[in-house]
Amino acid sequence: MTEEKLLQRLYQLDTNTVSDALDFLELKGATFGLRPLWDCPKIVGIATTIQLGPKTDPRATLHPITPVIAETNSANRILVITGGLEGISSWGDLVANASQLKGIKGTILDGVSRDIEGSESIGYPVYGRGVTMISARNRVAQISSCEPIQVQGVTVNHNDYVIADRCGTVFVPAGRIEEVITLGEKIAARQDGMVKAIRAGRSVSEVMHDKEFAAIAVEKQK
Repeated sequence: MTEEKLLQRLYQLDTNTVSDALDFLELKGATFGLRPLWDCPKIVGIATTIQLGPKTDPRATLHPITPVIAETNSANRILVITGGLEGISSWGDLVANASQLKGIKGTILDGVSRDIEGSESIGYPVYGRGVTMISARNRVAQISSCEPIQVQGVTVNHNDYVIADRCGTVFVPAGRIEEVITLGEKIAARQDGMVKAIRAGRSVSEVMHDKEFAAIAVEKQK
């Protein structure tokens, strides 16, 4: 199945459902604390990974992240950034504008952003742990890109799939994406049925009984 089709199907789900699918498959991918930093829309895409760290070489003059933005030529990319310093910005409005012009869908930070109003004013989605006003300049450097990184205890590989919405951020291994989406679609359909059963008057204790969720695990085998 094409990347575009997979992303279309993933977009129809939400992070709760994808997290449940990962649970059933015993895969790690759901994170805690990486939420929208303004009232931004849900985003789905393919991860471009970036590792940051303390700046130790004063001769390094390129601002972190900018080389990756310059080299990006795909409209399905989401920047996934980790390794920033506590309380120091890993993102701002200048790189948001540059990313939007390159067609990048959004940014996920295991860190904090400054100038969040600037990202909001152009409609560029930013997810992360919080906001700050302290600049990364002369404090933070880019260590690597397109390599495996750790984000809130989850290993994220370059080209993994990403979904982020108001409940948070989930990463899906590229090699398991179709399996996760297919199971997610089954979970969503069953949960829609459970909502309808509750609203029709069926006992919520029956609808939410463990056996109902166990049935989903059985269905994933079919």
